[in-house]
Amino acid sequence: MSFTAPWWRSAVIYQVYIRSFADSNGDGIGDIAGIRSRLPYLKSLGVDAIWINPWYKSPMADHGYDVADFRAIDSRFGTLADAEQLITEAHEHGIRVIPDIVPNHTSDQHAWFQAALAAGPGSPERERYVFRPGRGPDGAEPPNDWVSCFGGPAWTRLPDGDWYLHLFAPQQPDLNWQHPEVRADFESILRFWFSRGVDGFRIDVAHGLIKHPELPDLPPRAEPAVTGPLTRREEIRQHLDHPHWDRDEVHEIYRAWRKVADEFPGDRSFVAEAWADTPERLAAYVRRDGLHTAFNFDFLMCGWDAKDLRAVIDDSLAMLGAVGAPATWVLSNHDVMRHPSRYGRTAARSWMANARFEPDGSLDLELGTRRARAAALLMLALPGGAYVYQGEELGLPEVEDLPESTLQDPIWERSGHTDRGRDGCRVPIPWSGQAAPYGFSPDDATSEPWLPQPGDWAGLSAEAQTGDPASMLELYRTALRIRRDHPALGDGTMTWLDAPEGVLAFSREPGFVCVANLSAEPYELPAYSDLLLAGGPLQDGLLGPNQAVWLAV
Repeated sequence: MSFTAPWWRSAVIYQVYIRSFADSNGDGIGDIAGIRSRLPYLKSLGVDAIWINPWYKSPMADHGYDVADFRAIDSRFGTLADAEQLITEAHEHGIRVIPDIVPNHTSDQHAWFQAALAAGPGSPERERYVFRPGRGPDGAEPPNDWVSCFGGPAWTRLPDGDWYLHLFAPQQPDLNWQHPEVRADFESILRFWFSRGVDGFRIDVAHGLIKHPELPDLPPRAEPAVTGPLTRREEIRQHLDHPHWDRDEVHEIYRAWRKVADEFPGDRSFVAEAWADTPERLAAYVRRDGLHTAFNFDFLMCGWDAKDLRAVIDDSLAMLGAVGAPATWVLSNHDVMRHPSRYGRTAARSWMANARFEPDGSLDLELGTRRARAAALLMLALPGGAYVYQGEELGLPEVEDLPESTLQDPIWERSGHTDRGRDGCRVPIPWSGQAAPYGFSPDDATSEPWLPQPGDWAGLSAEAQTGDPASMLELYRTALRIRRDHPALGDGTMTWLDAPEGVLAFSREPGFVCVANLSAEPYELPAYSDLLLAGGPLQDGLLGPNQAVWLAV
């Protein structure tokens, strides 16, 4: 790769779910000062940037994704001065900073929405959001049949008779992106943060901003691929002209955002959380005049199956390469079950974005962890960039037995207590010590962590794993060091090598080979000059099942 290539084409970006990363003041909630205290750890891990989930002023109906003021830091996390200091110190450590931006909706406490409520039906203030009269003789029925991603209808009626749209919680009213004031204000927000040194933004629900102007009912529902309700992914795939997901008009917005980013030095960049019907539709977000990168959810949702993974890798590289964009690879994030717990379900060939598993004894966490080690080496060897979700480098599993009384995800309430939501992947991570809060909060903390930590996490803490060559943490540290130093890794190309069914093997020039054995049988490795890294010990020189290696050739 040329040394002049933009940093984001090869970056390994660490996701900080701020509430659960590090609590500096003992209130049980992570904060900006906590992130600052862990910058040396992140530097030693070897990441290029951190993506921080929303830190803006918020009532926290959806833990920060309901933003009341995009130019202010929520007091639970710190101050604007704290954020500016974090940006400065991160840069001193060679780490870039990428905040979240949430353009699809605001909080119902946002000044615009409060003004819309006060102004009444038909007012200019309501035009910034999606307000409509109801259907039926007295307007008592919602304007259409759209449903919330969190369960229940996507419309809420006000006492004055108007209904407003919220594709997520009722406290998150959708903005009207056809309104010029909305577009102008978000461009101003981008400039506000770019001028303070942030290096880019992760765009929440990037595919959702534009709605069909007539707000038609949803297309007829397809039969689900598996027993049970359609997943959001299936909803998207069943109809290309979906009334509120992945509409072509959204790209005009991002072309304007790209121009804003280009006003600032230092290769400022965007990454889209975009759910698209096909790799071709995803590639439309990252054309040369649009966004820079997009999350690869097909890779995340793929099960532990060599044929399926190879197909996803090939499709992703082909479609993104056609528009000159790098691929990005991700195994876990704050919205999905942690991948050791996914991979530990032996019968799960694929996985849906909103899937939850009941604790039914089917989890083989030892197997899931072994597969997670192999998956890390596979992911970090592929061309392009990669995302690491906090705690992934510690091998943290999903916490599947949180008491119902502790669940805080709005999905839990909105689903009528049928969907436990995403709290299991958001439990505060362990840093040190033998018992909760494992260094997440200071010793004199006045509050428990906002979600309870398991009693058996002492061996998974960063302190316990540091220096242990067999640990997940040291595997990640070594992999990221090699990835940074080896000229074959990062952005570029790859070539598949001949391998039996169930084995993925590819080369990258100069002189690098990755082999991942997803089969049930040991595999004899090709000739190599040096074993750079192995996910586990070789068996008489053979690569065992659910193992991966990096080779110098």
